[in-house]
Amino acid sequence: MTPTSLAPRPLYEAVAERLRERIVARELEPGSWIDEQKLAAEYGISRTPLREALKVLAAEGLVAMKVRRGAYVAEVSAADVAQAFHLLALIESDAAATVAAWATPQQHAELQALHARLEQQAGQRDAFFAANDEFHLALLRIAGNRWAAQAAADLRKVMKLSRHRSLHKSGRIAASLAEHRALLRAIVDGRAEDARRLMQQHFAGGHEASTP
Repeated sequence: MTPTSLAPRPLYEAVAERLRERIVARELEPGSWIDEQKLAAEYGISRTPLREALKVLAAEGLVAMKVRRGAYVAEVSAADVAQAFHLLALIESDAAATVAAWATPQQHAELQALHARLEQQAGQRDAFFAANDEFHLALLRIAGNRWAAQAAADLRKVMKLSRHRSLHKSGRIAASLAEHRALLRAIVDGRAEDARRLMQQHFAGGHEASTP
């Protein structure tokens, strides 16, 4: 790969995105040392944008920077996953209640369209999880709290490190879809507290599926 093959944006951001994808796909294993010299040569770049990219990933919790030892892919413990699920459940259940109380018909239609795409991707795990993220991030955007949306987006990046555990959990995708259907009905019907409760249950189910 050469720098010209990267997306037209600041180089370090493009590098961060490529590294993020490799970490989530576990091409770079948790706990493994990141060979900066090798990656810089592979990408055809200097180490300066690579180090800036690693700082971005460190801020997201995907990389650990160790003094005089360099950068390592973060290892996500069961406690880390539990804490991420707990915080996301708080943030997104509040967002679900807000959207149920205040969303417009146009916003309902947007969420329904995203859910329909989710239903269509039920047989493709990677596409399903991408559509699922899109639905949740849209819900947060509609809720209108940009700080909550940013925190949730960062937590979701960390959660992707453990997502492989739930990919093959029998029945989880079907259960997730059923949870989404109930949640969407509560939102469209304006049942704020039901939406809050259903979102909390949705995250409880996701956490259980991600637990070995």
